[in-house]
Parts: sequence; structure tokens; C-alpha cells
Amino acid sequence: MRVPTQGILWDVLTIDRAIVDAIFAHARRDHPDEACGVVAGPVGSDKPVRHIPMQNAARSMTFYEFDSMEYLKVWREMDDRDEEAVVIYHSHTATEAYPSRSDASIAGWPEAHYLLVSTRDPAVEEIRSFRIVDGAVTEEPVRIVDATVDPHAVQTYMFGQSPATVDYECSGR
Repeated sequence: MRVPTQGILWDVLTIDRAIVDAIFAHARRDHPDEACGVVAGPVGSDKPVRHIPMQNAARSMTFYEFDSMEYLKVWREMDDRDEEAVVIYHSHTATEAYPSRSDASIAGWPEAHYLLVSTRDPAVEEIRSFRIVDGAVTEEPVRIVDATVDPHAVQTYMFGQSPATVDYECSGR
């Protein structure tokens, strides 16, 4: 969604609380490694509706990389469902939720919102969103909304991971 502010159009990421909770649960589960994934939505809608946590192939505390086979599977499925990656997210484990130089250099989807969460303080939900185009980072506001539809309509998918090992609930809230 683009909102006019003093003659300037600002991007705003509007995202459902259930998806944000699922992203934080994923990031906390993978901590101390960075977590990564996407939130898909209908092509051209800029509406994130389907959370897809992915594996960090780098298994690193300071870098994320999508697994190539999982990436191919996820993007094919999105294509089959007439979806696109509305949000690309990852976590920072010891620093603020701001893109590193590496993050900015690998950002290849200029139309996507790049959402970062930080797990450096387990008591704080630190979340920020950015547009990254040709390495230039621009922060945008994040508007978290409660489900406007049936909460079960917010879907989460895991590829290559056992659902029995995934805790989608954020405890301590």
C-alpha cells in the first residue's frame, strides 16, 4: 500500500498479526542461526497472506541463504497458485533489524518488502521493513493488523521440515 505524506508516496507494509507471530516463532526456533522465508500473496496485490518459512542453507548466525532446491519448489508452487513473494524476511540474532551490506547486495526482488526481525533480546519484538532496490535501502512503516478474516485462512507451510518439530506459538506474550 502506498500512502501520500506531504506530497511523497511512502510504502507501508500491512501484515497480519498471525503472520508476524509465525515469523517470530520461526526466528526464535532457529536462533542462534538466522531464520529466513517468504510471505506469499496474490500477484500484484501487495497483500501478504501465506507464510512460508524456509531453511537457512548457510546455517549461519550472520548470513542467510535460501536452499536452492527448496527455493525452486517454493517459487514453482507460488507460480502455480498465481502468487508472488510479497515479503522476504530474515532474522538478525545479535544486531538490530536493519539490512547489512550483504543483505542489501543480495536483495534481488525490488518489488518485495524486506522484513527483518531481531532475536537479540527475547523480551522485545523488534521488526522493521525495507525496500531494497539496486543496493539502496529505504525503510518503510509496518502496520500490523489483527486478522480481518478467519485466523485459519492465514496459512503457514514448511518444506523439508517436520511439523512436529515446529512451534508456531509465541510464548511469553
